[in-house]
Amino acid sequence: MPNDIPEFLGQLAIILFSTKLLGILMRKAGLPQVLGFIIAGLLVGPALWEVIFGEIANPIFPIKRSGYLDAFAEVGVVFVMFTAGLETNLKDVKDTGIVSFLIAAGGVLLPLAAGVGLGAAFLPEEGFSTWLFIGVVMTATSVGITVEVLRELGKLQSKVGTVVLSAAIIDDVLGIMILAVVLSLTGGRTDNAVLSAINPNGNSFVSVLWILAFFVFAVGAGIGFSKLFKYIEKKSPHTRRIPILSIALCFLYAFVAEKVFGVADITGAYIAGLVLSTNHASAQYVDRKVTINSYTLFAPIFFASIGIKIGFGNFGGHILLFAACFVIVAIAMKIIGCGGTAKLCGFKWKDCVRVGVGMIARGEVALIVTEKGIEGGLLSADYRAITVLLVMVSSLLAPILLKLLYKKDDTPLPLSKTATEEGSYE
Repeated sequence: MPNDIPEFLGQLAIILFSTKLLGILMRKAGLPQVLGFIIAGLLVGPALWEVIFGEIANPIFPIKRSGYLDAFAEVGVVFVMFTAGLETNLKDVKDTGIVSFLIAAGGVLLPLAAGVGLGAAFLPEEGFSTWLFIGVVMTATSVGITVEVLRELGKLQSKVGTVVLSAAIIDDVLGIMILAVVLSLTGGRTDNAVLSAINPNGNSFVSVLWILAFFVFAVGAGIGFSKLFKYIEKKSPHTRRIPILSIALCFLYAFVAEKVFGVADITGAYIAGLVLSTNHASAQYVDRKVTINSYTLFAPIFFASIGIKIGFGNFGGHILLFAACFVIVAIAMKIIGCGGTAKLCGFKWKDCVRVGVGMIARGEVALIVTEKGIEGGLLSADYRAITVLLVMVSSLLAPILLKLLYKKDDTPLPLSKTATEEGSYE
C-alpha cells in the first residue's frame, strides 16, 4: 500500500464529516446542502487559511488537490449527472408541450448571449471560445430550492410550478448539449485520440458531425439497452443486478462519450440516465440505490473539491467586479428570458415574473459546467469563485422572491387561455 493512501483516508474522513455538518446547517437554514459541501471544502482546504495565516497554514490544513481526490470527484460528478437523467420524466416534458420548451429556450439563449457580451467586456484577451463558455455557465438552472418553496406554498402542481419544472429539465438538456459542442469545437477535448484521427485539422464541421454521431449512437444504443433493462426488470424485479448493471451502463456511456466521440463524460452519464428513465419503475429503484453511493460519498467529495480548489491569490478588484456583474446579469437574464417568453405565450404578468424567478437558482449543473471548462482550458481557475458566488446568491434570492410573489395569493392559479390550448399543466 502506497504511503500516501492512509493520509488520503484521513482526508476523506475530514471531508465527509465537514460536508455532512455544513450540509445539515444549510438544510436547517432552508438552503441547498450543496452550498454546505462547497463551504466545507473551502474551510478544510488551504486557500482561506493561507490568506489568514500564510505558509504556517500548510501543515495545519493539509487537504489539497491530489490524484485520489480528483478521481473520487470525477466519479461523483458522473453520478450526479446520471441521477439527474434518471429523475427526468420525459413523459412530463412531452405533456407540457411547446410552452415549456420555448420558456427553456428563452432561458438559455438570452443568458448565453449576455455571457458572451460580459466575457468580451471583462476578458477581451481570452477570445470568443471563453466568452461563449461564460454564457454556457449562465444557462444552467437548478430548481431544487424552487420545488421546495412551491411545495410549501401549495403551488407545485399549479401552472407555474409545472411549467418551471418542465422548463428546467429542458434547460439542463439544452445546456449539456451546448457544453458538449463548445468543448469539442474549442479544443477542450484535444486529448481524444479518435477525434484527432478522423479530424486531424480540427475542422469545425467535422467536429459537429461527430458530436451529432454521438447522440445518434446514444439514442440508438439506448433503445436496445432500454428493452434489455425492461426484460431484466420483468424477469428479476428489484434485484441488485439492476442497479449494478445500471452503474456499469453509466460508466460505459461516460467512457464512450469522452474517449470515442470527444464529448464530455458528464454528457454520456446524463444520457445513460435518460435511457433508463424510460422504464419509470426500474429508474426509481435504481435512483434510490445509486443515490446512496452518490450522496453518501462521491457527490460530497466532488462539491467539497470545488471549495478546496478555490484560490484567493489572484482575487483582486477586477475579478470582484466581474463576479458582481456576472451574478447580476445571470439572474436578470433568466428572469427576462424565461419571464419574457412566458408573456409571449400568453401568461399574465404576475405569472411571468414567477416563472422567471423560479428559474434563477443555480446549483450542481453550473458548478459541473465550470469545472469542465476549467479542465478544458476555457477559463482560468481564478474565476471558479464567480460560479460559487452565483450559486450562493441565486439560492438565497429564489425562495425569498417567490414567497414575496405569492404572499397575497391564497388561491390556486387559473390556467391561461394559451396554456389551456397547449394542454393541461395541472
